[in-house]
Amino acid sequence: MLNTTEITEIKQLLSSEKNIVITTHKSPDGDAMGSSLALYNYLKLKGHKVKVITQNNYPTFLHWLPGNEYVIVADDKKAKAQELILNADLIFCLDFNNLKRIEYVGEWIASAHAVKFMIDHHQQPDDFAKYMFSTVNTSSTCELIYDFIEMLGDLRQIDLNIGKCIYTGLVTDTGSFRFKSASSLTLQKASYLISLGVDHASIYEKVYDTNTYDRLQLMGFALNHRFVVNKEIGYSYMWLTDAELKKYNYKTGDTEGFVNYGLSIDGVRLSAFFVERDGQIKVSFRCKDPMDVNLLARKYFNGGGHKNAAGGSSDKKIEDVVNDFLTIIPQYKNDLQI
Repeated sequence: MLNTTEITEIKQLLSSEKNIVITTHKSPDGDAMGSSLALYNYLKLKGHKVKVITQNNYPTFLHWLPGNEYVIVADDKKAKAQELILNADLIFCLDFNNLKRIEYVGEWIASAHAVKFMIDHHQQPDDFAKYMFSTVNTSSTCELIYDFIEMLGDLRQIDLNIGKCIYTGLVTDTGSFRFKSASSLTLQKASYLISLGVDHASIYEKVYDTNTYDRLQLMGFALNHRFVVNKEIGYSYMWLTDAELKKYNYKTGDTEGFVNYGLSIDGVRLSAFFVERDGQIKVSFRCKDPMDVNLLARKYFNGGGHKNAAGGSSDKKIEDVVNDFLTIIPQYKNDLQI
């Protein structure tokens, strides 16, 4: 958390024009892009020169967010992205707490002379930023951006563009406000944003009701042919290969939410999803209490996250990663038999 002295220092830093870079984790989701573009729009209102840099692309259903057209994808413009990071006065790292999460972009940030900020809600943050606004009990990084703006005394600066971005992160990272992380304060903030004119129904439609025929075909294939449920222990898993993604004309974001389907089955307390992309296996976990998938992901899959939602990765073949999971998971049987 930020103390009074730190807030005063940050106000002073932001009192004159700065070159600012905002970055977020690899394969950004609604909270990552919502928080990045909310902060972008806020800092632009304050008179700063601001750039948002993502390591790679993100789903098209987030491209409507205000400011999206100015986002720089480092994979496409490495030289430009590196130059901006190395010449920045301030760097904000949002929705991640370990520079390894952004690979070569993280290396640039580590070597940059800028004052660094971390605003994040994941567990066990690394100590790489001068200012750390990090709490695991907050629903989303977008909620922390709301709090950050309020701490600086600028709540009234939240306009419709900022509000749309923040609301997007609130709704996506709370599962449309159904997860335990959505507190009464979260709902109060959402209500305030709606009072400003944020059209919550329109945002839901843009994020969740923009499926393509290919995505639904991919989902149908996965549920019919790549979905396994073990009710004896209480887990499910699903997997997709790179060849299967290509067969259904995969676009970034097409597998978003697939991991949640297993957790909707009665008696299943842990759901896993394995997907092969660009020679690497991405792993996603969702669970119900008392299971802690953050610990599972950190211990065995080079990842981490939250207690009930985490992820990781592996350079092994997908069948080997799935077999590792099947070998490991029986030791968690007591946590899955509640």
